[in-house]
Amino acid sequence: MKIVDFVGPELIVPQLQAHEKSAVIRELADHLAAHVTGPQRIDREVLAKVLLERERLASTAIGEGVAIPHGKLDAVGKLVACVGRAPEGVDFDSMDGRPTHLFFVLVAPENSTGVHLKALARISRLFKDPEFRTRLMQATDAAEIFKVIADEDAKY
Repeated sequence: MKIVDFVGPELIVPQLQAHEKSAVIRELADHLAAHVTGPQRIDREVLAKVLLERERLASTAIGEGVAIPHGKLDAVGKLVACVGRAPEGVDFDSMDGRPTHLFFVLVAPENSTGVHLKALARISRLFKDPEFRTRLMQATDAAEIFKVIADEDAKY
């Protein structure tokens, strides 16, 4: 499984406008809904609700400036994702108490538990590398962020 199979340059937000947790999730849900085509149109409000409900269970901020909001939605026919970056950081209730700068939203169809878990594991592994995170933060735009992801993705 490759990350570039479910995220492309059009699904990257290099400068999030939101500055608080629920607003970040809504901004990324809006972006994902606007840029993903599939068997059904993704309702941004429904997607935001799914992601916020998952977030209420426990924060998806895994520390080191990274959060992986995720959920399942019937409207997506396959695994889809969106990457966002907040250079100034957002309080996302991270496990380490530090601000979150990098967000990787992952949405899977309702019946795809195995694929969903494999994708989460792969994303987590990539984002554990501090040099990778630094390169993402230093990238100038969505195309460069995508290139950093694709280059790292090709190593595994």
